[in-house]
Amino acid sequence: MPSQPPRTNLAVFAHALAARLPGDAWITTYARHGEYSDQIPTTEALWDVGAVGYAASNFVLGHAAVLARADGARFLVFDRPLRPRQFMIGAMQPDAHHDAFHLVTDPNGITIPADPARAAGQVTRRLLPRYEAALRQVRHNTAHPVPRRPTPPVISGNVSMAWYPDGAVGAVTGIPGATGLLYSHGFQYHPYDRMFLLPASYGDRGQLARIEAVSQRLARIGVGVTVRPAPTAPMPTSRLARPSAPAAASSSR
Repeated sequence: MPSQPPRTNLAVFAHALAARLPGDAWITTYARHGEYSDQIPTTEALWDVGAVGYAASNFVLGHAAVLARADGARFLVFDRPLRPRQFMIGAMQPDAHHDAFHLVTDPNGITIPADPARAAGQVTRRLLPRYEAALRQVRHNTAHPVPRRPTPPVISGNVSMAWYPDGAVGAVTGIPGATGLLYSHGFQYHPYDRMFLLPASYGDRGQLARIEAVSQRLARIGVGVTVRPAPTAPMPTSRLARPSAPAAASSSR
């Protein structure tokens, strides 16, 4: 079998890449990892739910380099597993409260060639713009937090639902057995809003059908459902119309 070509020196490559990125100067920090656990403090800060995040979580990297800018922007660069002539680069999360990342799209990283000039061009065109946009959104959310949906009141023995101006239906309950039924009918738990949400994307008719179905299933285990307009509080709106709740789902048990 033909031998694999030698890997490009990561420390040298990272330094050359940093020198070619636009804007303020980027500095590089190179580190070796003796074992998998050594890389976790760095790789867990990756702002990536794609291939770069997968590689960093599922392979022993051995070493990595961090490119950092004075304003706090950071990239992580490491060897692409099993591909000796390629690297992977991903953005790292800024130091911000987790609420500031709400509704911010992860600026997933990219694979880049071992040639610093070509790699810098790809980072500049493909990664840096969406990273900058995500950073701006996080900083905006930090200064101007996204309002949480006002939660409907928790009623003992019931699932309490509310129809919000943007078309989503929220649900809260203190009954553990009810949560599985909510999940199975399209409700998903949203930690930021601290409630289950049935998205507006199902459409009014689809939402009504799911509320009716889950209400019937809950009634079999002695749990009632109450549906009401959302509590009043400022929140972003994209839909103003709200359909009436089905009669079977709007009564309390």
